[in-house]
Amino acid sequence: MKFPRLVASTACAVSLAAAAVTAATSPAYASSTNYVALGDSYSSGTGTGSYDLDSGCQRSSKAYAALWASSHAPASFKFVACSGAKTGDVLNNQVSALSSSTTLASITIGGNDAGFSSTMQTCVLGSDQDCLNAVATAESYAKNTLPGSLNNLFSTMRNRAPSARFVVLDYPHLYITNDTFCVGLSHTKHVALNQAADVLDGVISTAASNAQFTFADVRSTFSGHELCSGDDWLHSVNISDIGSSYHPTATGHASGYLPVFTSGAGAAVARSHAKDS
Repeated sequence: MKFPRLVASTACAVSLAAAAVTAATSPAYASSTNYVALGDSYSSGTGTGSYDLDSGCQRSSKAYAALWASSHAPASFKFVACSGAKTGDVLNNQVSALSSSTTLASITIGGNDAGFSSTMQTCVLGSDQDCLNAVATAESYAKNTLPGSLNNLFSTMRNRAPSARFVVLDYPHLYITNDTFCVGLSHTKHVALNQAADVLDGVISTAASNAQFTFADVRSTFSGHELCSGDDWLHSVNISDIGSSYHPTATGHASGYLPVFTSGAGAAVARSHAKDS
């Protein structure tokens, strides 16, 4: 006789939780939101094929941040993410966009600090061992140096915008692991690069947790859409536009990053409401 009441209570709790997230991402919520999008090329939109908002930083209206702002109509939207940005660049050139009125902010950061571009260049042009060595160097930096840089950056972000909800997104795996028939880099390189992404994402996740920021993981969303999947949401080496290589396509932003950020933003707001209650 007690089981129906238990089920009903559970259903009620689930409904309430769903309602909280829905309310957090509704237009009514967004209309009072002051949103700032910071970060590197994975936030600016490099690889979407359209840099109509700022060609110098490769900011695109097809980037996940701009797509979210377009569909949610926040009270204000500042888009300051810039291709090539490291943690120091965000500190020097982007955090000034944050203020006491900021209520929501997003960021991808850390890949350039760890030498993403040079590592990829080595893996494309060099031998398997060259790639493994470059990946090991990048992983060492990510484990030993990047945490301090992220902690400093996230602390500064919080001080600039004490009332904001922060969503920190990470980086997807570049290659599908079942790549027997994939032409290009070797399987050894594919595995090493995915492992490097896991190391980097783990460091970012820990730093976000330490700062009490919401961590939004895109790896599962991109699963099945990595390079060599046959339904790629990432660019492989693009000679005509080398900068877009190994970055999300417009579909990658719309179908990979956008839903994860939207969910993360809702969770951040729901958590904020819970802390206030």
